[in-house]
Amino acid sequence: MFGTPLLLAAAFVAGALNAVAGGGSFLTLPALVFTGVPPVVANATGTVALLPGYMAGAWGFREDMQPPPGLSMRAVVALSLAGGSAGAALLLVTPDATFRKVVPWLLLAATALFAFGPQLRQWAGSGRHGAAPWKASLGMLAVAAYGGYFNGGLGILLLALFGLLGQTQLNAMNGMKNLVSALLTAIAVAIYAAGGIVLWPQALLMMVAATLGGYGGARAARRLPAPVLRWGIVATGLVMAGLFFWKQ
Repeated sequence: MFGTPLLLAAAFVAGALNAVAGGGSFLTLPALVFTGVPPVVANATGTVALLPGYMAGAWGFREDMQPPPGLSMRAVVALSLAGGSAGAALLLVTPDATFRKVVPWLLLAATALFAFGPQLRQWAGSGRHGAAPWKASLGMLAVAAYGGYFNGGLGILLLALFGLLGQTQLNAMNGMKNLVSALLTAIAVAIYAAGGIVLWPQALLMMVAATLGGYGGARAARRLPAPVLRWGIVATGLVMAGLFFWKQ
């Protein structure tokens, strides 16, 4: 059957991309939709498939983690869970027809974030003095809600937010990025499951492929020059967004 190989391939490559540079959602969501899965269910199922990668990444950076200025670790955890819950709940009440119209725009926005990620992080990193705790909390809550609703571009948003708050250590930023992604994705997955919008056979199959891709495929991807990999992901995002616009 054509659908199963497509889902396995998309999840494998997505796992590798997320381990190296991000952008895995650009493949899992379209692959599920193109095999006939409704958009809202596809978004939820693809998010479930990528959860182990986030958890593994968080564990790998466990010794480097430290919260950004203005936030405690407890606050980061609480805001990640609260925002992820809100975003996931919003997805549950979004009709498929509406989400289908929103998806290409979300893909375009996520692709732009990925394309200009280095410039965005550089700009955000210029704020060395940090932000007031309430501003830091609001920013974390907003990004977490976005991640619970739509996963694409989440890593770039988180890195930019941490830089804007005054965090400068890259390993700490990456560790927190993976921790926040794992937390908000885990709570979102629980809500998706409770709402009955996860296709578990596809999710579990893709989960295995994504995990293998994260560990094995990343080594091959690292051999590519960083600009080639980045612009390949950008091209993929643009193509996927174009296909969604075309299918409307």
